[in-house]
Amino acid sequence: MAYTLTITFITLLIATTFVRIWLGNRHISYVQSHRNQVPQAFSENIALEAHQKAADYTTDKTKLALLEATVQSILLAVLIIGGGLQWIDDIWRNLIINHEIARGALVIVSAMLVSSLIDLPFEYYKTFVVDEKFGFNKMTPKMFFSDLIKQSVVGIVLGAPILFAALWLMQGAGEYWWLYLWVVWSVFNLLMLAIYPTFIAPFFNKFTPLEDQSLKQRIETLLTKCGFKSQGLFVMDGSARSSHGNAYFTGFGSSKRVVFFDTLLDRLNPDEIEAVLAHELGHFKHHHVIKRIAMMFFVSFLGLALLGWLMNQPWFYAGLGVTEMSNYMALVLFLLVSPVFLFMLRPIMASYSRKNEFEADNYAAKHADAKYLIEALVKLYRDNASTLTPDPLHSAFYDSHPPASIRISKLAAYTS
Repeated sequence: MAYTLTITFITLLIATTFVRIWLGNRHISYVQSHRNQVPQAFSENIALEAHQKAADYTTDKTKLALLEATVQSILLAVLIIGGGLQWIDDIWRNLIINHEIARGALVIVSAMLVSSLIDLPFEYYKTFVVDEKFGFNKMTPKMFFSDLIKQSVVGIVLGAPILFAALWLMQGAGEYWWLYLWVVWSVFNLLMLAIYPTFIAPFFNKFTPLEDQSLKQRIETLLTKCGFKSQGLFVMDGSARSSHGNAYFTGFGSSKRVVFFDTLLDRLNPDEIEAVLAHELGHFKHHHVIKRIAMMFFVSFLGLALLGWLMNQPWFYAGLGVTEMSNYMALVLFLLVSPVFLFMLRPIMASYSRKNEFEADNYAAKHADAKYLIEALVKLYRDNASTLTPDPLHSAFYDSHPPASIRISKLAAYTS
């Protein structure tokens, strides 16, 4: 059984890496082959120069993502098949002999730290080379590393208690530890949804109340008409880090708030802003957030139940390069290898997300003017250098939003 697991893992790791590279190269080839002609639906609003910029930006991002995916696969192979994880465990066993929970936490944190350090150069390169090259980056190295430190501190403050709770339950809560952990994990996530907008997000960005009274009154009228209650309308200083624009809802229950990037408000007129907000309200009215939370809880329930069984199977450890069974090694192995086994589910999740986007567009077209949503989307595609011609297969596999041409054509039906 251990040998079968080893072969299966190696096969899937190679296969998923190959699929990523193949899809990425298809995407690059397709985007570049359509680089010199703007799709007819966008020809009046997007210049050839902007279209070519989007093609080149997409190409550079995809090339970097392919390199990162390859390095991540090699690292995972080293940690699992190459005995790297066992080596980390051996080091901490020599230093901390009698406290399994502390040792387990250090092993897990060490493995995650190695992975993060591998990802860091890619994130830095994307920010200060790729985004800088195309005029999107507004960050300085000081701000980049300041954000990194803040993220690390927040991660430790929030992650350490849940990690120790998981290891403590695994050690002493009996056969159904996974069920108790699922309850703790679910409550923790709901709590994070509630407190994130007010207490965590301000560590990274400044949020100020929307001051444009005319726009504020217009938005509040739309919110009232759609039955949406929020804590307030806020503007986020997105321009401090990037020139990309966006708008979103955040929070849960009474902590919900509407957030606009300052860059978005600078680019869109009031009609277009209202249409974008109507789209976001479509997600709310169709209960997309609640459905996603429910799906996350369901998947985590199944995952923890499976882990509860696997942790007692010697072949699970032996097949993944670990010589000694322990609760914490079961947990870290599961966290590391499960994305490989679940990779081929990505098209299903992407398809579901695109379905949600179509539903939100449909709602927006009924509660605002579809013409203005089209105009807003075209501006955002142009200003964010989003490709108008993604490879269809790559898009079906990865993209959470529908391709621009399909999305615009569906919205255009509401204007005729």
